[in-house]
Amino acid sequence: MGFTIERIRLREIRMPLVHAFETSFGRTTERRILLVEAIADGVSGWGEVTAGEHPFYNEEWTDSAWLILRHYAGPRVLGRKLESAAEVAPLMTQIRGHRMAWGGLEAAVWDLEARLKGLPLYAHIGGGAHKTIPCGVSIGIQESVDALLAKIERELEAGYQRIKIKIKPGWDVDVVREVRRRFPQIRLMVDANSAYTLADADHLRRLDEFYLMMIEQPLAHDDIVDHAELQRRLETSICLDECIRSARHAEQAIRLGACRIINIKLGRVGGFLEARRVHDVAQAAGIPVWCGGMLESGVGRAHNIALSTLPNFQLPGDVSASKRYWARDIIHPPVEVSPEGTITVREAPGFGYELDHDFIRAITVREETIA
Repeated sequence: MGFTIERIRLREIRMPLVHAFETSFGRTTERRILLVEAIADGVSGWGEVTAGEHPFYNEEWTDSAWLILRHYAGPRVLGRKLESAAEVAPLMTQIRGHRMAWGGLEAAVWDLEARLKGLPLYAHIGGGAHKTIPCGVSIGIQESVDALLAKIERELEAGYQRIKIKIKPGWDVDVVREVRRRFPQIRLMVDANSAYTLADADHLRRLDEFYLMMIEQPLAHDDIVDHAELQRRLETSICLDECIRSARHAEQAIRLGACRIINIKLGRVGGFLEARRVHDVAQAAGIPVWCGGMLESGVGRAHNIALSTLPNFQLPGDVSASKRYWARDIIHPPVEVSPEGTITVREAPGFGYELDHDFIRAITVREETIA
């Protein structure tokens, strides 16, 4: 039927985390989140920019994303007649990088079109193979091993099906050994967030004894070749995250044997169109995928749920309950995880949850409408 984007509204909200989250590149206590609202025919679609507060995960951060959306991505879709949300990503080809920025807008337009059609977002993107999503958790670096073990215990009691722990040099082999000693049967993986180099291959090989599901992105954020060499030296599967920004990257990594698993993050690849392409490339090669998290609010979390209904999402992702991160989320009801460690996919149009507009207004620190 086609639609025209009449206005784009940008909002920065600030949300303190229930617990600080630490990785190899820093500690986060509060999130500065950029929400994107795309408006057509009196209907709003919502997206979330998943960039962090600093350019540490990749080159993007909250302030850079605002500028990209305001001056480059927004004007490319504003006032343009679109026959499909799938037309948004091709309009961004002149923008080098900054996929998290324009991916938030792309996701908002998919949500908008789903609402205009009266469809659940998961169905509109071609998902629906899974009506319940298996959930894992990502646990940051803790103050002590005892604190880590206690946190894992709580998450297992909550029903989560897979535990991911962050590692870095000095917090790796001995820590994983203690986790395995305490929890010998759990599904366990580690995430290095690019903290190592190929020179650490012998050290990383010591992790093979702990029968991990995977080691996520051990080497540089933009590397594929060294990961291929490392994978040849390890029994444990490597999962690639930061360096897979497109289906082409996925094809190259698979061809080189750089990984056996791929983490798909909606923002990192620029939204739903490219996420589906990465999914399809991996599926054709027999490589399972799972959905990674970026400390999203309920908007981004709901998008991740929709994405995780595609058929090749075979492993528990980082899509967990709102209450793990926020005292109060910006959607209602909040995302909840069953005692069995699953999330039930909602059938309402769009991403399936209501927005808490009063709360969003209360935590908004800047707002701008592009019209």
